Amino acid sequence: MDKKIALITGGRRGIGFGISKKLGLDGYHVILVSISDDGNVALYELRKLNVSCEYIGCDVSDDNKREQLISDISKKYKRIDVLVNNAGVSPKVRLDILETTTESYDRLLSINTRTTFFMSQIVSNKMIEFKNTEGIKNYSPRIINISSISSYTSSTSRGEYCISKAGISMITSLFADRLSEYNIPVFEIRPGIILTDMTSEVKEKYKLLIDNGLTPIRRFGSPEDVANSVLVLCSGNLDFCTGQIINADGGFHIRRL
Repeated sequence: MDKKIALITGGRRGIGFGISKKLGLDGYHVILVSISDDGNVALYELRKLNVSCEYIGCDVSDDNKREQLISDISKKYKRIDVLVNNAGVSPKVRLDILETTTESYDRLLSINTRTTFFMSQIVSNKMIEFKNTEGIKNYSPRIINISSISSYTSSTSRGEYCISKAGISMITSLFADRLSEYNIPVFEIRPGIILTDMTSEVKEKYKLLIDNGLTPIRRFGSPEDVANSVLVLCSGNLDFCTGQIINADGGFHIRRL
């Protein structure tokens, strides 16, 4: 396939679906990956827009399933142009760091951080292989990690989530460094308070904070806001900025008096 291939983990809904939609409309063949076997709704919405797409149900935190996924995609398309590491979870129950459990900690570090590292590892090796393969047209691969403002913002009621996202920031730096010799840029996007299923339970709390000036831009972010950042990073215009962080947060990161 001459069409560029974008692989988006957690691509079935929320931020992941917004990214899938944006890249699909930009001409990519998008592969949505999620742990659920049911991707019919997502595919229906994308196909209404004439987006070239497919859905694969896969638990990317499982080593064997992850390796089989990348092997199958590589054999089928013989290219992976964009990997968006978006799959992630929040704690099932928000607990103070003096009370949280080892089970919750291990779950978040496994799904959010460990998976991002090893997805990056296996896809990086495939990208290097493809760059050395003759006949692949217009091939300039890249990796984009979706972390969070929680990578640097303390939330003591979900400390394990913050730690898992901080780990993604270091993963970004490590792979940006290692892959620079192959001209494969790696970036990180830190979404702020984005209106998705994940934030729905605390929507009123966040709305009050935003209305009172928590973020300079006084509105919730949307999946499209994050997707627009991904599209910019895929343009190639920022490749010399490998390792850079994009704060898609309405200005939350600005220190103000």
